[in-house]
Amino acid sequence: MKGLGELERSIMDIIWAENSALTAREVGRLIADRDLAPTTVMTVLDRLTRKGFLERTRDGRAWRYEPAASRDAYIAELMLEALDLTGDRSAALTRFAQAVSGSEADILRRALTELEDE
Repeated sequence: MKGLGELERSIMDIIWAENSALTAREVGRLIADRDLAPTTVMTVLDRLTRKGFLERTRDGRAWRYEPAASRDAYIAELMLEALDLTGDRSAALTRFAQAVSGSEADILRRALTELEDE
């Protein structure tokens, strides 16, 4: 999975936070803290679509954009890519398990138990 640049991340954060597909104009309004030209927003949305982060559908003359996957799925993919960078996945997983909080460890235990039960 390709990474996200700073502006791409900002736009994805906006789109992940919404419960409906957004037009480029709506995204531009929601990222008002930055002074971006509408063409810049459209270019980034197009790039995110080509990278597979967004799906778009026609709405009259505009496009509506929505995430191709959830933020959680994206983060999980990043974590798996990080594991691929290590020569010893077991050691990396062990370090990770040692670093999580007790409640996070409980969540991991439950998830692993559910997977075993399937």
